[in-house]
Amino acid sequence: MNGDQFRGASRHLKGRAQTAVGGITGDPARQVRGAVNQVAGGAQYAYGRARDRAEDLIEDGRDIAHEVRDRAGDLIEDGRHLVDDARDRAGNLISDGRDLARHARKRGTTYGRQAVRYADDNRTSTLLGLAAVAFAVGWLSRRRRR
Repeated sequence: MNGDQFRGASRHLKGRAQTAVGGITGDPARQVRGAVNQVAGGAQYAYGRARDRAEDLIEDGRDIAHEVRDRAGDLIEDGRHLVDDARDRAGNLISDGRDLARHARKRGTTYGRQAVRYADDNRTSTLLGLAAVAFAVGWLSRRRRR
């Protein structure tokens, strides 16, 4: 209860008392002053309640704004962590890809050298194999005559 509510309630009670006293004593001016004080006290009390409610709403708004700010900060921080994780994963994938490429290159080089050694060691078989492949390619690529 704020000061306006307290003053309004006391003025309202004062007006009721004045109205009652004016009714008992038969003084219409006192009754009118009492009615005016009742109405003014009620209005001041209503103003105090409205002001109190507005202050509560302002405080609630501040609390909500702080909560939104905190949640936004948390979301931003989570986003930064996700970006950092994605960056780390991308770096790991690139590194893994490079390692696989190096390994494939080594295997290709090794198999190529083995094939050259085999061809050098088995020249006759190699020439016959190449001739068979050349014949097959030529036969498959010829035009069909009818």
